[in-house]
Amino acid sequence: MPKQKTNSGAKKRFKLTGSGKIKRSKAFKRHLLGRKSKKRKEELSKSGVVHPSDMHRVKMMLGLA
Repeated sequence: MPKQKTNSGAKKRFKLTGSGKIKRSKAFKRHLLGRKSKKRKEELSKSGVVHPSDMHRVKMMLGLA
């Protein structure tokens, strides 16, 4: 049986935490930053956690499920 392939885009975007959650970066921090407030940009810089309803799909792409 062949090996399971990891989705290359997913392995660049997600990291697994020690407790088993999946970290992700937030969207909307690439361009058009002049109109966004400093507070909003700071919040977008922080990492987020993948929502539980998407967890299984992301784990499949990472080859963890």
